[in-house]
Amino acid sequence: MSQLNQLQELMRTLRLTETANHLPALIREAEQKDSSFTQFLLDVAKYEQTRRDEKQLEKRFKWATFPFQKTLEEFHIKEQKSLSNKHLNRLKDLTWIEQLHNIILLGPPGSGKTHLSIGLGIEALNQGYKVIFTTMGDLIHVLKTEEITRKSQTRMKRIRGADLVIIDDLMFMAMDSQEANMFFHLINDLYNQSSIILTSNKAPKEWGELLGDQAITTAILDRILHRVEIIHLNEDSYRMKHRSTIFGQESVSS
Repeated sequence: MSQLNQLQELMRTLRLTETANHLPALIREAEQKDSSFTQFLLDVAKYEQTRRDEKQLEKRFKWATFPFQKTLEEFHIKEQKSLSNKHLNRLKDLTWIEQLHNIILLGPPGSGKTHLSIGLGIEALNQGYKVIFTTMGDLIHVLKTEEITRKSQTRMKRIRGADLVIIDDLMFMAMDSQEANMFFHLINDLYNQSSIILTSNKAPKEWGELLGDQAITTAILDRILHRVEIIHLNEDSYRMKHRSTIFGQESVSS
């Protein structure tokens, strides 16, 4: 076995797999640059660290379970009457996550709530935060099956360990008392530990009728609204305004 192969095997034993696979290329680059031993070792260490960071980011993206990936740069800020570039930049700097602030995005379907929440989630992932995205329906299902399936247990562990939890379509479905109680306990677990982004087409004052229990609603709101920014997105649906049509430029009413 050549010295190169021996070195690669030793690196794999030391769990430097990425560097072991790329070692021939690193050696060629060092020879071309006539690098010193110190510089070569520094390049090797930097390569291993870069690949580990990239793989960790890939893993965090996988765990985030975004339904699609749209960045803040793709968000149509000009379509929004209540959100300026200045406000968007304040959201983008993510200091609110460090301060454990929550964000509630309100607006009708198609107004950009989910896009904005995912854009903020992607920004947070790229800055090293752990992010989880879930719809309200999926969250309730996982909460109800946590005690009986390993998949749900793993999912809930990641949700409780995230720096930012995005819950989409919060009030899209009514809850029974058991579901409302489980949701309260999750919010209580996340309180003073994680930031939460909630998207909803219902204002917080309307949540009681859907949660079905005023005491639980009050307790949930007490924790969510303690540190919160409520953002009202446009009343008009972006998807409806920019929908494609089989009639071309012809008006539907004509």
